[in-house]
Amino acid sequence: MSRYVRELRDRALAARLALAGRVHQYPEIQALRRFLSAFAVDCVFDVGANRGQYATMLRKDAGFAGTILSFEPNPDIFAELGRRAASDAKWHVFNMALSDFDGTAIFNIMAADQFSSLKTPSGEQDAIFAERNKVTRTVDMQCRRLESLLPELKTAHGFARPFLKMDTQGHDLSVCEGAALALNEMLGVQTELGVRPIYEGGTSYRAMIDWLGERGFVPSAFFANNKGHFPLLVEMDGIFVNQARLPRDR
Repeated sequence: MSRYVRELRDRALAARLALAGRVHQYPEIQALRRFLSAFAVDCVFDVGANRGQYATMLRKDAGFAGTILSFEPNPDIFAELGRRAASDAKWHVFNMALSDFDGTAIFNIMAADQFSSLKTPSGEQDAIFAERNKVTRTVDMQCRRLESLLPELKTAHGFARPFLKMDTQGHDLSVCEGAALALNEMLGVQTELGVRPIYEGGTSYRAMIDWLGERGFVPSAFFANNKGHFPLLVEMDGIFVNQARLPRDR
């Protein structure tokens, strides 16, 4: 693709997002479009899928045509996720949580469902979150380790170059720990980074970056994951590339 065609495509994307009130997503979409294409990713693990917003963005905005495996524990919204995926033969959904153990756990459903988590809300969270990020009820939820689940999914869906995206409301590190050596198979990782964690025991952005770095995943891109809470950033997303999967002659 020529530089001029790419520039026109990018401007058209920016204009479309701006008209839809989604201009803050432009850096994420650009980073994903480039990463997924450059590394020939053939499967995205969409962990913490909610209603399928991320998967829909991958299809409509990032141009991803490969397999999507969406995991969403919240039974209240899983049916909607399933309806969204039903017409897409390469989009598969699972009503479970990924964690660092195989078994069941208490899942907290919050007043605003996008905050639902295996973690409990922090007592020190900002007032803007207090009403939305509070537990309204709990359910028992099946949890699986990615280490034990990955071989099953590879056999079922035949992918070879996966990418791991996590948006699990404070639980991303547990997902990675549950992957163990299977994490090495990921071309990259996208994780939510809490600058001011809003869950008890939530991993700070510095600790998460260091943990990934110790396992060979280095930053590829950072961007705010929402419209922001000026003047203090609450959280952002980071895309990390697996150094072991980089071309040797780069």
